[in-house]
Amino acid sequence: MMTDAESIEIFSVIRERRSVRNYTDRDVPDAALRAIIAAGIQAPPTALGLQPWRFVIVKDRALMQRVSDYCKPILIERIGAEGGTGMEEFLAALKNPGFNIFYNAPPVLVLVLGAQNAISSFLDCALCAENMMLAAWALGIGSCWIGSAALVQENPPDLLTALKVPDDHQIVAPLVFGYPAPPLSPKPVRREPPRIDWVPP
Repeated sequence: MMTDAESIEIFSVIRERRSVRNYTDRDVPDAALRAIIAAGIQAPPTALGLQPWRFVIVKDRALMQRVSDYCKPILIERIGAEGGTGMEEFLAALKNPGFNIFYNAPPVLVLVLGAQNAISSFLDCALCAENMMLAAWALGIGSCWIGSAALVQENPPDLLTALKVPDDHQIVAPLVFGYPAPPLSPKPVRREPPRIDWVPP
């Protein structure tokens, strides 16, 4: 049974976690990554108990750079065509040759892969990824979901082979992990209170 102190800590981690885009060069220990994944698979029960996830831990900076180099021109083209509020700053960053979509994080990219034949694969793996990011924060490790990296699935097979993504799985959550470099960016303010409707009123 959870103690009051533990429940307070959980709410603190949920409240304080934010996406980190600036990291130190300190390596994330393999034991910490295993603990983070172990927390991930404790996510809420998966549909039909399929547990459709598997994981790839990438600790190869050159491979991460290849992924970034592949994804950047696709993003520039799509954002330029579609536009969208608030995308100007990201588009400008993408056009900078020195910008890396992984924010030059230490070489720790964890791909949460979902089985393509599982009906709730994406939702199950997204829940798993959220657990992983919260667990990392509790360990003093920052994280960021790099959704842009999923574009690598459109690549000819050689890059997916290098990333060890099987043909029957899809990349759901590309997550980078690392120790945050100060100062931390402020967490976006959440609207309080949120809209809540009660039935019956």
